[in-house]
Amino acid sequence: MSERSRDAADAAKFGAPPSAIAYSEVLRVRLERALDEQVARGEIPRTRHRAELQPSFTNRLILETSPYLRQHAHNPVNWYPWSDEAFAEARRSGRPVFLSVGYSTCHWCHVMEEESFEDVEIATLLNEQYVAIKVDREERPDVDAVYMTALQALTRQGGWPMSVWLDADRQPFFAATYLPPYDGVRGARRGFGSICADLARIYRDDPTKVAQSAESIVGAVRASMTGFPAGGELPGTDVLDRARVDYERIFDREHGGLQGAPKFPSSLPVRFLLRENARTGSAEALAMATKSLEAMAAGGMHDQLAGGFARYSTDERWLVPHFEKMLYDNALLAVAYAEAYQVTGRADFARVLRTTLDYLIREMTAPDGGFYSATDADSEGEEGTFFVWREDEIRALLGDDADRFIAFYGVVPGGNFEGKNVLFVPRPDEAEWLALAKAREHLRIAREARPHPIRDDKILAGWNGLAISAFALGGFVLDEPRYVRAAERAAAFVANGLTRDGRLARSWKDGQTSGAGFLEDDAFVVAGLLDLYEATFDARYLARALALARSTETLFGDAENGGWFRSAADHERLIAREKPSHDGAEPTGASVAIRSALRLHALTADDAWRKIAERALQAYATILAQAPTSLAEMLLALDFARDVVPEIVIVRPEDGDARDPLRDALRRMFLPNRALLGARDGGETAALAVLAPIVAGKVTIGKQATAYVCRDGACRLPTTSVSEMLAEVKSHTSRAIGA
Repeated sequence: MSERSRDAADAAKFGAPPSAIAYSEVLRVRLERALDEQVARGEIPRTRHRAELQPSFTNRLILETSPYLRQHAHNPVNWYPWSDEAFAEARRSGRPVFLSVGYSTCHWCHVMEEESFEDVEIATLLNEQYVAIKVDREERPDVDAVYMTALQALTRQGGWPMSVWLDADRQPFFAATYLPPYDGVRGARRGFGSICADLARIYRDDPTKVAQSAESIVGAVRASMTGFPAGGELPGTDVLDRARVDYERIFDREHGGLQGAPKFPSSLPVRFLLRENARTGSAEALAMATKSLEAMAAGGMHDQLAGGFARYSTDERWLVPHFEKMLYDNALLAVAYAEAYQVTGRADFARVLRTTLDYLIREMTAPDGGFYSATDADSEGEEGTFFVWREDEIRALLGDDADRFIAFYGVVPGGNFEGKNVLFVPRPDEAEWLALAKAREHLRIAREARPHPIRDDKILAGWNGLAISAFALGGFVLDEPRYVRAAERAAAFVANGLTRDGRLARSWKDGQTSGAGFLEDDAFVVAGLLDLYEATFDARYLARALALARSTETLFGDAENGGWFRSAADHERLIAREKPSHDGAEPTGASVAIRSALRLHALTADDAWRKIAERALQAYATILAQAPTSLAEMLLALDFARDVVPEIVIVRPEDGDARDPLRDALRRMFLPNRALLGARDGGETAALAVLAPIVAGKVTIGKQATAYVCRDGACRLPTTSVSEMLAEVKSHTSRAIGA
């Protein structure tokens, strides 16, 4: 048998059309091994005969670790992962590239897969006319950012699935989001199949037109991603004032958050507003923050049975969510509720913080301590099926408790979402919430018997950094050691499982890491380690944060202009190297890195960190002046830079209890701009002084826990009194609230 015939036979064995892929013998063996692994994991059924267990189609994506890519491994489309091999094939064959970008918990990504990528007719068109590439945006945020910028330049909108048509040099010449499969479907004038056929013809017959379009789009992408406005002076507090006024103007006074729908948790930066209340005494800023937190907690976007939050609300009332749950959303919201609890002392904010962290421990924690990425919106082929209830189901399960539960959680006979009910709380009442604890748990356990949404079980370095911050701060504020232990386990996983040759990898799955991490991975983990240090006083975490922050400067720093690039100098070269310029659902790595640099300066007194932070803020000065709300997370760093930052050193007796009343008092104080250091008398203090010279020479008084409150390295007299310590802290800054 000829090599070509054998390749065709191998392709037929795996169910793919011979034109779809020429399988080499090596690839064939790897595919068979991958199929066996899928059977072992229960992803496809185990049957008596090998031929019976094989799906109809198998492509290269079965060799990938990304859950999103593996979801497409049995499409009839001859998918490639993003790779030099794919673009070399496009150049060799003279075909354009079709790039599809999405993520595993994306509802409309599933729809487009079912309608188009599982359609043999459309797959044949793609296989014959294109080189098809599938990308998981969560593993390759750099690729996603470049082509999302192209999509937005063309259509003024974005979203996933993202569909982009490229030439062999990776230059886009057309882009769209979700497309129905055929003309007339879902009211579309032109469907995906027709558009693919048209663009393949234009690419073949009119290369000049394609080249002109690509040149124009690439120019727009480069200008948007790297064409930073010139920097200026270090921004002042007037930027903070303008941002607060902008939020006051667009605040939804009835429902919280910003006006209109959909509503995202990140759309109104609660943590910034809490700082504005502390900085200026603005009652309006505090009211906007607390109103939004109340509304989110009472809404259907908040899982009323199991804790945690969905990605966003489709309506202005926070009632009907897009039901997927993301690790980053829940980590960021946990921090917001922790800080709001410090400011207000409200039990309901502490409760939401606890239930969110409990949800992450129960449902999103890997055996080795890392946190999984997300859970899907869909189950049983429908969005939200796992989460919604009919009234009669609740009555059957709760019996005599049903009326009370139904009244509290807004359940109605006809439902509030497609004939069923999303649970929400029309009239919050903490006592009633406590009284319904058994009923909630009864329904949660019953819900567990339903088919679950798919979980994306890859572990992302950056998102785990956010979770480490959430658990470290939550555990510190609530005085809950098990949350701090969860942060420590995740930090250990990042150090051991997600670090290769001294650098963070982007993701981990099934014992394998993906490529090198990005700016946000380093930045979020540095911030998490700093929060973990302040929660534990374990100097190892401060040392690791310093080492990683130095590495971040080397790999990502813009030595010429200040700030950081998203990808390292040795990352794959795309058509543009992004320098992040706005905070979205996740903060940019730049925003978090600036605040961490300021914290490192306060903790270590190394002036290099202050210069790094101020130079970065100067690089962003024009953007902050023109559109301060576009960099909402960076406003936290600017607030830190413009504050008087107390340095608090707590020294404990060498052989005394790990607890001390001084530290306990600080748990209840909202003091976001601070340096908090601690060690035991003797060797521990001396070791910490190597990293933080301000600790040198500090000792206890009368073998009691002793506080030193300092400013710019100059310390007041030590004290063992909680009230004296708090008075000294408040004399340094007018922004301390609570305790």
